[in-house]
Amino acid sequence: AWVERVVIGLNLCPFAKAPQGKGRVRYVVSEATEPDALRRDLLDELRSLAQAPADQVETTLLIAPQVLHEFDDYNAFLADADGAVAELRLRGVIQVASLHPQYRFAGTEDDDIGNATNRSPHPLLHLIREASVARAVAAFPDANAIFETNIATMRSLGPAGWAVLQQLCREDAAAPRD
Repeated sequence: AWVERVVIGLNLCPFAKAPQGKGRVRYVVSEATEPDALRRDLLDELRSLAQAPADQVETTLLIAPQVLHEFDDYNAFLADADGAVAELRLRGVIQVASLHPQYRFAGTEDDDIGNATNRSPHPLLHLIREASVARAVAAFPDANAIFETNIATMRSLGPAGWAVLQQLCREDAAAPRD
């Protein structure tokens, strides 16, 4: 629900619609309750993504609902995530993007609505093929403007609009599926 309504619906990532529509996004919910267990899951998912054909799995969202609830702990874990990429010799092949319910850009206040561009329902590690990023950036005329556009989108939505959107995502997630 969050990917559809927020990431794609608000066009926060103009590159997300195609892989989602083609079924090339792998969603993995980690059962980890400790950072070390999440790191093991991350290593498994990095290997899996690196070995999978890109026309089947283009990107992976590793969702960690039971660990790293505090943003500072999550932010510290990102060094471990980078270490896992390096350990598997996947630098330049896969990168890790970070999303968290309390995401906070450096130099911003907790309640700055601009932080919502990287806020997800749960701690999340987005594993992205660098080749996919390169293709997307080449196809997008001004990739550097995405960040500024996203901040402007969130500012126009405002805290009240963001709260409504989050509630809709929760309702979508709770709705019975066919």
